[in-house]
Amino acid sequence: MKKKKILDIDTKKIWHPFTQSNNEDKPIIIDYAKDEKIYDIDGKAYVDLISSWWVNIHGHAKKEIAHAIFKQSKKLEQVVFAGFSHEPAVILADRLTKLLPRKLSRVFYSDNGSTAVEIALKVATQYWYNKNKKKNKFVAFEGGYHGDTIGAMSVGYSSGFYEPFKDLVFKSDFIPFSQDWRGNNNIFDEEEKALKKIDILLHKNSENIAAVILEPLIQGASGMKMCRPQYLDNVVKKFQSKGILVIFDEVLTGFGRTGKMFALDHLENKPDIVCLAKSLTAGYLPLGATVFSEYIHQAFVDISIKKAFLHGHSFSANPIACSAALESLDLFEKENTFKRIKKIESINSEGLNFLKSNKRVTKVRFMGGISAFDIVGFDKGYGADIGNTLKKIFLKKGFLLRPLGETVYLMPPYCIPEKTLENIYYFIDEELKKI
Repeated sequence: MKKKKILDIDTKKIWHPFTQSNNEDKPIIIDYAKDEKIYDIDGKAYVDLISSWWVNIHGHAKKEIAHAIFKQSKKLEQVVFAGFSHEPAVILADRLTKLLPRKLSRVFYSDNGSTAVEIALKVATQYWYNKNKKKNKFVAFEGGYHGDTIGAMSVGYSSGFYEPFKDLVFKSDFIPFSQDWRGNNNIFDEEEKALKKIDILLHKNSENIAAVILEPLIQGASGMKMCRPQYLDNVVKKFQSKGILVIFDEVLTGFGRTGKMFALDHLENKPDIVCLAKSLTAGYLPLGATVFSEYIHQAFVDISIKKAFLHGHSFSANPIACSAALESLDLFEKENTFKRIKKIESINSEGLNFLKSNKRVTKVRFMGGISAFDIVGFDKGYGADIGNTLKKIFLKKGFLLRPLGETVYLMPPYCIPEKTLENIYYFIDEELKKI
């Protein structure tokens, strides 16, 4: 099909996510991809610096994952997961729980990040119900994002995305996310103030709180905001000391993004529940997993169906998706992926240090395979015009970057050539000096 016809049909028939079609350019039609690059229908290459919305960790068209998908598709493509099971799901659950802290030992499969979070919230609520306790309040970080389903929206409402749905979401309490960046000399005072606010909340209302849900170390959609592991450790400790369940939304941070397999690996105090998706299958197929401490699962074990967790999805634990996830985990070992991530982190450190001299750049920060900074001198917020302006500039030059308002971030696949990543920072510096 010719490019013009594809665009004509797209314009008439497709509703794109996070897009205002009235003032957006026509979409770029992507034909194929390989490693760190995607190629449009005209043959133009774009360096994928956001891992195609944070999912593609090993690079595009990875032959090992493609082969695993092909092999499984010839054997078993799908089976209902209620009353049945299959080897890929079993092996994946075993491998995930061996990578996670010992207490996180029970896997519930779903389709994506939003549903993984929704499951965590529902289980937390029913856990207390099954124990004959009414605890239905949730707490989350200010500015957090946990997905687009109603429950996930309710614990991310302070991010400001959800005004049309204010009468539908349930009321949650929000605690400070003490944002840190290189050169923040006030961070210790800010953390102390934030922890005092948490103490006040817990003193007033701890008996009604079912769980606290947190994006650990990095808040993605709100602008790649980062906090110190020590701060997060203290937050977790305070809630667990009151017997409140702690949920980590590791949909973004899982599978190497923070320099370790999971963000929780940076902490002494571990969550009771963790949500996984996005990079779980290296970007190849939709799959979510919510992993629970066994004591939570035991609260649902009974002769009565009323105490069971009556929730599921048609494609839960899809065998092909599970096979892709297993091969992705293999690649971490085969390709010494964490050595690559360490190198990316080093390049990010040097690149951001170079960018700091640019008058448009502030609040430089990085962790693992993620780097970010804010642009000064323009409007702020998710819908800031400067973000869209920069996105168009980057695309024209062959770079897929999608700024979050005034925040520019890099989250490339781990296979990106070192020289390519180094040069990005010089390019960004030059373009910022022109605006």
